[in-house]
Amino acid sequence: MALISTADPTAAGRERASLTQGRRFNGLPLIGPSVTVLLIWMIVPLAMTLWFSLQRYNLLDPTVTGFAGLDNYSYLVTDPDFWVSLGNTLILVGSVLVITVVGGTLLAVLFDQPFPGQGLARLFAVAPFFVMPTVAALIWKNLMMHPIYGVLGAVSRAFGLPAVDWFAQYPMASVVLIVSWEWLPFALLILLTAVQSLDRDQLEAARMDGAGPLAQFFHIVLPHLSRAISVVVMIETIFLLAIFAEIYVTTSGGPGNATTNLAFLIYARALLQYDVGGASAGGMVAIVLANVVAFFLVRTIARRLEV
Repeated sequence: MALISTADPTAAGRERASLTQGRRFNGLPLIGPSVTVLLIWMIVPLAMTLWFSLQRYNLLDPTVTGFAGLDNYSYLVTDPDFWVSLGNTLILVGSVLVITVVGGTLLAVLFDQPFPGQGLARLFAVAPFFVMPTVAALIWKNLMMHPIYGVLGAVSRAFGLPAVDWFAQYPMASVVLIVSWEWLPFALLILLTAVQSLDRDQLEAARMDGAGPLAQFFHIVLPHLSRAISVVVMIETIFLLAIFAEIYVTTSGGPGNATTNLAFLIYARALLQYDVGGASAGGMVAIVLANVVAFFLVRTIARRLEV
């Protein structure tokens, strides 16, 4: 090998290229099956959803069949419920993001300070993230927000105030509260890790220069957390677009369509109205929406990482 490299660099380059190609060829049979399974896992459901969205397929009337073209999409975008559900989806996602990012940032700064019982407090703060969505919705519906048996109702009566039927009077706010309670620990975990990676010498230097706690937070801590906040926003947004269990257990999309988001609208079309074609069209719209949002969020985070 040494003789070939010294005498003929071209021959050495050819030999290195052949070795590299050999390594690539040897790795391909190992990753090929996993990549194939992954592609089938993703492409087959997507292709079936696209196919059904172009068909007339209603389970209540099996005689109505055939190619529908874009009729399902046309009916979907002209349906007022679709725009209401899209608005509810944006309200739900935006409200939960504001609550979890602001609350997670403040809690991360708080839990970074030493105090008695710090470890136990962190454990209790993170625990809601490990509660299943259905269980969390049942806890809030029956144990916390129930006007007669709930904790909030008992507190209201203790102060001489009438109990509030939260899911009837403030349905969207109730769903936002439940989902925020579930996702706040996630934001806290990410942001607390970022706060702990902050250089303490920088904070000490700012303190010696006379910077107060607020100045340190806005000029040092918050800029340091910008990348972590971007990651929290991206991950939460992708999952919050598909919120379903909390709505199904608590309000079933009501009263009326006050809490019907895009995911629940697709469920109602498919399993309550038996319109498989219309539900598939809604599913394709949801897929496009999620991918557009993910694309812009990933680009934003990539720019922040390059800085």
